[in-house]
Amino acid sequence: MRIASVNVNGIRAAYKRGMGSWLDDRRPEVLLLQEVRATDEILENHLGHEWTTAHHASDFKGRAGVAVASRLPARAVRVGLGNGVPEAAVDTGRWVEMDLDAPGSDRPLTAVSVYLHSGTAGTEKMDLKYAHLEKVTARLSELARQAAAGERDVIVGGDVNVAHREPDIKNWKGNYNKNSGALDGEIAYLDRWFDDLGWVDVGRRLGGDGPGPFTWWSWRGKAFDNDAGWRIDYQLATPELAARATSAVVDRAPAYDQRFSDHAPVVVDYQI
Repeated sequence: MRIASVNVNGIRAAYKRGMGSWLDDRRPEVLLLQEVRATDEILENHLGHEWTTAHHASDFKGRAGVAVASRLPARAVRVGLGNGVPEAAVDTGRWVEMDLDAPGSDRPLTAVSVYLHSGTAGTEKMDLKYAHLEKVTARLSELARQAAAGERDVIVGGDVNVAHREPDIKNWKGNYNKNSGALDGEIAYLDRWFDDLGWVDVGRRLGGDGPGPFTWWSWRGKAFDNDAGWRIDYQLATPELAARATSAVVDRAPAYDQRFSDHAPVVVDYQI
């Protein structure tokens, strides 16, 4: 079973730049999308009828938006982290879950697409990011407990907007504890997810010690050509599912002008 996750930086723009060809070539069973920036109708028209989709759009038009698209049968969908209470507009379009019937398994596979705040160090935007990280951590704790009890397997994929360690940023010294995405306060949440809650960073486990492979490069300058990137896109799996992961790759475009987004897809194969 192949699961691909990618921040498309606008589904319409991505398809104009060739995302459809990439998708036809890679043929994932599950697709986790971030920064969709479109309506349900636009998303479904681009993907086609072979997919079952769950989409959480942002309350701010043209911003954020996450989706799970599946070729597997879907059981249920859950949107957002408000637990029945309307979320602040800035937190919308950032979390969606779909329960799937995984082949060969008697328990559901829960696929989650997540897009965390980018934040700006020393501003109110960081307060909003930390508040959202608290909600994400609470839900990850719940899902980890359910997985440990044998109720489900879980994959959480998306743009976390935090680099975990020095190998995850080309210019670590220039960013560490200076810019959002590389602050100790943010990194502490990932430490908790991995060390306390038991989530597995599949990309790092199967991708080697680094540096990289990076998943995001600025559109500006020579960042892509020089591979001056950040690894901020993840697939996090519960332990039993992670143990069945056989390969994890970043589909970095061959050249700058062949990119369909400023992010590259993270593609993981699982033996189910």
